[in-house]
Amino acid sequence: MNYSKQMQRIVRHFEEETGKSSYSAKEVARWAIENDEWVAQPEMLIGRCAEEVAKALREEYVTDPQGRRARVKHSALIKQEGQQLKISIWFDSRRATHDQMELSFQQRPKGVVSDCRQLKTDVDSYNDNYNNGEQIKIVFDFTTDLLEAEMANSKKKISTNQSQSSSRKFSDVVRRSGSSHVPSRP
Repeated sequence: MNYSKQMQRIVRHFEEETGKSSYSAKEVARWAIENDEWVAQPEMLIGRCAEEVAKALREEYVTDPQGRRARVKHSALIKQEGQQLKISIWFDSRRATHDQMELSFQQRPKGVVSDCRQLKTDVDSYNDNYNNGEQIKIVFDFTTDLLEAEMANSKKKISTNQSQSSSRKFSDVVRRSGSSHVPSRP
C-alpha cells in the first residue's frame, strides 16, 4: 500500500471513529497523531521541511523597476545524473541563467493545465453524479482575468503615485507656511 493510500485509510478511520463528514486536514492530523495512527519518520520530516522551504521560496517577491511584483525564486524539474526521477531545483531569478529561467517558464503552464484538467474532471464528475441543483460551470479562458488583474494593478500604481504626490504637496505647503498651524488637506 503506497503512502497516499495509507493516509486515505487513516482519514476513513477518522471518519468512522468521529462520525464527521467535514473536517480540516489539521484536525485529522491531530487525531491521527494522538491515536498513534501516524508516526513521523525522519524521511517524512525531511519531506515536510522541504515542502515548507518550497512554499517559502514561492512566496518571495520583489518589486521590479517597472513597479511589478515579481517572484524571485523559480524552480524547474531536472533529471540529475544517476537519478531516475526528476527533482525540483530552485534558483534566484536575479542570478539564474537564461536556460534555467526558460525551462522554469516553459514548465509552469504545464502545471496550470494539469490543475485545470483535474478541476474540469472534478466538476464534471460532481455535476454528473452528485449535483442536485444547477450545473456548475467553470470558464477556462483566463484572458479577461489577466486583463482585469493588470488593470487593477495599474490603477493601484496610479493611485499610489497620486497619493504620494498629494502628500508631497501637502508637506510642502506646511513647510512653506512656516506656521505651527497645520492647514487642512487640499
